Amino acid sequence: MRNEIDPDEIFLDSSNLPQFDTDQFEGRLEKPIGKKNLFWLGIFFTIIFLLFTSRAWSLQINQGSTYATRSKNNSLKEEVIISSRGLITDRNGVKLAWNEATSTTEDFALRQYTDMPGFSNLLGYIKYPAKDSSGFYYRDTYLGADGIEKYFNNILAGKNGMRITETNALGGILSQSLQRPPQNGETLPISIDSRVQNQFYNLLASTAKSSGFTGGAGIIMDVKTGQILSMITYPGYDSNIMTAGDTTSVQNYLNDPSNPFLDRAIAGLYTPGSIIKPFIAMAALNEKVISPDKSILSTGSISIPNPYFPNQKSIFNDWRVNGWTNMQQALAVSSDVYFYEVGGGYQGQQGLGIANIEKYSRLFGFGQNLPGTFFDGALGTIPSPGWKAINFNGDPWRIGDTYHTSIGQYGFQVSPIQVVRAVAAIANNGTLLTPMMLDKQTADSPSYLSFNSTDYGIVKAGMREAVTNGTVTGLNTSAVSVAAKTGTAELGTVKQYINSWVEGFFPYENPRFAFVLVMEKGPAHYAAGATSVMRQLLDWMAISTPEYLQQSIDIGTTNI
Repeated sequence: MRNEIDPDEIFLDSSNLPQFDTDQFEGRLEKPIGKKNLFWLGIFFTIIFLLFTSRAWSLQINQGSTYATRSKNNSLKEEVIISSRGLITDRNGVKLAWNEATSTTEDFALRQYTDMPGFSNLLGYIKYPAKDSSGFYYRDTYLGADGIEKYFNNILAGKNGMRITETNALGGILSQSLQRPPQNGETLPISIDSRVQNQFYNLLASTAKSSGFTGGAGIIMDVKTGQILSMITYPGYDSNIMTAGDTTSVQNYLNDPSNPFLDRAIAGLYTPGSIIKPFIAMAALNEKVISPDKSILSTGSISIPNPYFPNQKSIFNDWRVNGWTNMQQALAVSSDVYFYEVGGGYQGQQGLGIANIEKYSRLFGFGQNLPGTFFDGALGTIPSPGWKAINFNGDPWRIGDTYHTSIGQYGFQVSPIQVVRAVAAIANNGTLLTPMMLDKQTADSPSYLSFNSTDYGIVKAGMREAVTNGTVTGLNTSAVSVAAKTGTAELGTVKQYINSWVEGFFPYENPRFAFVLVMEKGPAHYAAGATSVMRQLLDWMAISTPEYLQQSIDIGTTNI
């Protein structure tokens, strides 16, 4: 056997190689996988199998019930059912605020308000239920934000319900179960007559615009129950806009210098002027500083030594020469000189003094708010020596300050709600009522002012004479007998502006309603602005709501 290979054979084989595709492993020898590799591969897969088996045992056997419960709960969803908010109606059942379902809002209805002007600041507005970015409610109720909606929110809101919804893995609803039905809010009938409210507001607004007043407020209140027949403030906002949350419109309201969010009837403070005189008269009669029959002469002014220039006189003018007037006549013609002397004293006439002026003003409700009620507003100011010391760097109180306070000037500030309560107390002979906004509501405990009934009669007669033959003849109408008092509070450094006031009650013989109206910061030559508005309202009421001008009108007092 030949084992050697000749060189020529080598060269011969290298030139005659077969055409193998080496990329496909042609012409190569295969080597089998070793037994050790197979052994370790088997060990690896065995470990994986044991791990999966162990985990499956833990999930399905040891913790099976726990995960089954969790799986079931994941398919159940608690959903709040938002209750419907209660309606607000006027005393005659006219809807003022209600709910409207929309196709775009499935969870709750939208709040709607009457489009009659004059109601927004009274009714207020609400904030809707709101969700976060994940779709969960962070506020699941309507929230009253102002006015009646806010104060009576607990009555209007109701209570939300709850339901359980079962869904499948794809989110489809399998079943629903009502766990707790919603309790809708109660309907809230308020004491306002929407017809009177709307007309009163329209008259005030049109007069303010045409005569240059910046705003105003008015109230009509039952003198026996305290129920409010009408309460208006101008200018105001729109409840529908505020509830909808129109950002641009809301910002315009916030930037409006006329402050449409201020409820001037409750929170507005104004210099009262001569409307304070009936209460000064009641104080003077009760303190017996003057007999009601005694007359005081007004020649147009009184004068006293000037505290800064002793050789000169400080002159306190009347608004006109009023001649000799007793108390009734002084109220009718609004004599400033009479009330200077009755308030501060002059020559031989004794005066009340500032301490008594403050005392009796507070008895009639001035300088006080009504905490815990819908009408809780501004306190106001009754000038006093202590008040002056704080606000005028310790400057002492002088007799001239008492004179000015006696006619409702100086630092005196009152709100319309305070005025109408005080006027009602004169009309009903001494019952200082807490105003009420709900219809058919029991009156809260009133305060009683223990003045002589004859004194009330003198003051009321003076206010009636003001209408028949004095400063308020604009209210001398055959439709109803009115007793009233006007006030013209001077404003500005040169007294170029005024607040125009009128207060009073009707019918004079058997009072049923007290009223007040203030026209805010108008031109000084238009002093009769408030009287003009009130006369137009009474003329309208004589035709449209004559029941309120009749002596027999009675408003129920059943508990709500």
